[in-house]
Amino acid sequence: MTFSKNVLDIDAAAEAERIVRSLRHGVRQVMRRHGSVVGVSGGVDSAVVLALCVRAFTPRNVIAVMMPDKDSSPDSERLARDLARQLEVEPILEDMTPALEGFGCYRRRDEAIRRVVPAYAAAAGYTAKITLPPNLLDTDTLNVFSLTVVAPDGQERTQTLPAREFLQIVAASNFKQRARMAMLYYHAELHNYAVIGTANRSEHDQGFFVKHGDVGVDVKALGHLYKTQVYQLATYLDIPEAIRRRPPTSDTYSAPCTQEEFFFRLPFDTMELLAYALEHGTPRAEVAEAMGLTEVQVQRAFDDFTRKRRTTAYLRMPPMEIADDHGP
Repeated sequence: MTFSKNVLDIDAAAEAERIVRSLRHGVRQVMRRHGSVVGVSGGVDSAVVLALCVRAFTPRNVIAVMMPDKDSSPDSERLARDLARQLEVEPILEDMTPALEGFGCYRRRDEAIRRVVPAYAAAAGYTAKITLPPNLLDTDTLNVFSLTVVAPDGQERTQTLPAREFLQIVAASNFKQRARMAMLYYHAELHNYAVIGTANRSEHDQGFFVKHGDVGVDVKALGHLYKTQVYQLATYLDIPEAIRRRPPTSDTYSAPCTQEEFFFRLPFDTMELLAYALEHGTPRAEVAEAMGLTEVQVQRAFDDFTRKRRTTAYLRMPPMEIADDHGP
């Protein structure tokens, strides 16, 4: 296939029907479960999965679980409720703040932030996020994270994160995804349902997920689709425009932070074409011409994808088994 900007276009109607058939067969015939549980966040991925599950199992056999914590944007619950209303699903609200406080999520995270910015105080209205350098195509910068602290008056302070503090902030924040998955399995086991995952192909391939967290599911409904393809499904499935227009966010940090800022470093429509080209061995010159980029820019993206896949390979590994060696 000749590389072009349309290479990721899909037949959304046919793909939706294919996923619905696979969900019905996998959940009911293979897993012997009666319905599905979906964590809904007000984002496009979970919205598409919820709509597909409603088509596969009818609204009465689908459970939509909203799992905000004290750092979540109010838009997440509002948009999730609007979607559930449109799909005729009764959503369940689970406030994750008490569980996360029990794990020490906020305390451990804030300890690390204060070692970098001593003035930071969440109780006084400070917020924070961690990000990667922007402008991936224009500068040769590695994936070194920075901490941004926003003061109550709106002033921002950004500085490079030392490794120790970075690891503690991420480890503490990852309690959120793991606690949410535990909650989804409570509802799944209560009803003999399956947990349907919402992570897309770009997240799986580049390692933008939490091990035993947001990919610890029974079915990866979107794991084969790029985010731009998920948007094509969203349009076909009539997902509310407010959800389709919302910038993708993990809704993890107290300061607003998009997925592009935190991890991907490029808009999805650009990044995924480049990722597809790398995966299919498309020559740099052909990619550059089709996308209006230079070969140097294409190579920068290729190098970034390769580093991310290499450094996150552990996340995609199944549990290691010790060989039962009874040889001589």
